[in-house]
Amino acid sequence: MKRFYLLLVFLELAFLSLQAQKIDVYKRPLQYEPSHDFDALHYRIKLDFNEARKTFRGENTITLVSLCDDFQTCILDAVTFTVSGVEDLAFNPLNFEHIDQKLHVYLHEPAKYGDTVSFTVHYISENVKADPEKFGMGRNYALGLTFLDETTSHPSLIQALSFPTGARHWYPCYDHPHDKATQEIIATVNNSYNLLSNGRLVDVSEDTANQTKTFHWSLEQPHSTYLSMLIAGSYEVIKDAFEDLPINYWVYPKDVDNALRSFHKTPAIIDFFSKEYGYNYPWPKYDQITIPGIGGGAECTSATLIGQGTIHDEKAEQDFPSHWLVAHEAAHQWWGDLVTCRDWGHTWLNESFGTYSEYLFSKHELGEEEGAVNLLNKKNQYLDEAHNRYIRPIVFHRWEYPNQNFDSHTYPKGAVVLHMMRWILGDKPFRATLIHFLEKHAFKPVDTHDFYTAVKEATGQNLDWFFDQWLYRPGHPVFNITYKWNGKNKKLILTIDQVQDTSKGIPVYRTPVIIGITTSTDKRSHKIWLEKESETYEFECSEQPLLVRFDEGNYLLKEWTFTKSRDEILFQLRHDDVTGRMWAASELSKYSSEKEVREALTETAKTDPFWSVRRVSVETLGNLKDRKLIKLFKEVCYDQNSIVRRAAIQSLGKLNDTSLVIFLTERVENENSYVAKAEAIRALGGFNDKSLRPLFEEMLTVDSPRNIIKRAAEWAIAQLPE
Repeated sequence: MKRFYLLLVFLELAFLSLQAQKIDVYKRPLQYEPSHDFDALHYRIKLDFNEARKTFRGENTITLVSLCDDFQTCILDAVTFTVSGVEDLAFNPLNFEHIDQKLHVYLHEPAKYGDTVSFTVHYISENVKADPEKFGMGRNYALGLTFLDETTSHPSLIQALSFPTGARHWYPCYDHPHDKATQEIIATVNNSYNLLSNGRLVDVSEDTANQTKTFHWSLEQPHSTYLSMLIAGSYEVIKDAFEDLPINYWVYPKDVDNALRSFHKTPAIIDFFSKEYGYNYPWPKYDQITIPGIGGGAECTSATLIGQGTIHDEKAEQDFPSHWLVAHEAAHQWWGDLVTCRDWGHTWLNESFGTYSEYLFSKHELGEEEGAVNLLNKKNQYLDEAHNRYIRPIVFHRWEYPNQNFDSHTYPKGAVVLHMMRWILGDKPFRATLIHFLEKHAFKPVDTHDFYTAVKEATGQNLDWFFDQWLYRPGHPVFNITYKWNGKNKKLILTIDQVQDTSKGIPVYRTPVIIGITTSTDKRSHKIWLEKESETYEFECSEQPLLVRFDEGNYLLKEWTFTKSRDEILFQLRHDDVTGRMWAASELSKYSSEKEVREALTETAKTDPFWSVRRVSVETLGNLKDRKLIKLFKEVCYDQNSIVRRAAIQSLGKLNDTSLVIFLTERVENENSYVAKAEAIRALGGFNDKSLRPLFEEMLTVDSPRNIIKRAAEWAIAQLPE
């Protein structure tokens, strides 16, 4: 399941206090992968919908193989519908009980190990809707099969969502990710509808008398039940392709003109991942379909459900690009669908790879610097959760509901861990591991042991130590770094302390790290290995260094303090890579009262070639709340990047200077970025000026992604005096 975020705030890192943890995840019950005495081979599901009554009738012919002798009772998950009968293939009725959300089917004769068994379950759902909160999902999540009435934002729809335990709400099945089966969906709907499901479209037949259409979809490769889907409605289908692979975008009629803005890179993404993973796209087609009720996307086999808010106008492209989301969900066709986590404790094998794939495509499409900032954002997303909610191992088997494992440990932390693993192994060995893993386990469930075994088999490297500290144990290293230069001996002496609290299972980390040393004559990089709480290294260095860089290349997931002189940080601001320049711009807040530092930050805010460095420089200066900087902030309000403009507007708002009302009002009226416009509204709201009410009320009517303009206007109005 995809519930993702675009974090644009650079965090100044601080020491992690375990006492700040607000959720004790270790109080959640310990879960085990369930045993099962049969293997489902195929589900043939027939559904007949009556929209007027919000009713559907279904039958599911289940083919399975016995995994034990004397197999006579088949237990299936079956919730929110009523079973009316069960029969074998000769139409002989079978006894059954439907109790406690389980369907017990009693076979006429016990089956032996390896025997194939088939039977058909008949069932009906009459105006019954699953309560998602009872199954660990948000109240607006349409778990299972739902009839959605037409609204101003979407037409009437029928949709079946199966993540994470939703399949059992619309067809009886063994609903656990470690069991994979092929599938057919034969569904009858209003003849004005299009209907999408997994696999290939076998046939569409029309009943003119009853004004219905029947769609027959078939998935001939096995997948897990939570990846099954069905969506029907008045969709327009925009056809595309990558080579001979059909690619389609299913959107509401009102969204046709804007749809390709979100989806047009899909063929290039499929091409890139096929090459990057060394395994061609594995399914007969790829569809993306917009639906209400989800904020990001949800992968399904051969199809992705995309939140309808993904479709946006041209103006929103600068603030809300969707290519990262399209890339994440497309990556799941390999990571999550082709190979699927054996149980929810190993969700990182789905989501960490999906999230890491965002970074890979970002770097491929937009360049190294965008990739670096993408990766930095992922580190900060995890650190935010570690500081404010909890820490846990990535591989974790405690939950009340599966969705609890879909967090910032599974998504961004796991992605960064994969990046570290790639660096340690090297590009070619890492890619060889992925190829070997996918080829060995294609169309099968997998766990973490399978992956680190694949590392050994493909590369000969034993990374058990890496998996132990990064996947099976919580936390991350916290470094305190100091150095001094000995001019007499021409040596640089570097001390690295690991100061994380190890009392709660966080290890002292074993890790390589690159130390970069720049002098006026050269630049040298040294790769060292850390293993102890405190270690000191000496490096030849003929003169006082201009810059000492810890973790050159920015590979480590870490927090750190590294006290440097003002002059060294100023040098870093002008000469380091994008991540180092961002750090320097933030670190200079310690010296921001000094004229030279302000001048350097001012110049960087205006001229640094990369937007994120300009933004952090503006934010550092903005925290000074100095009216002498008004001219700078006004100038930066016309930066080419909307996020930099937003930072400048926010800095003006912090000044609480009523002389800025005219300028900020002009920004509200003329700014072409929704994000920057919303910030200008909030800045004006801080003045508590009643005369601005008409402007704020006008902004209440402006359509915008995620309603950010309306929400900003509501906040501003709430600040006005009575």
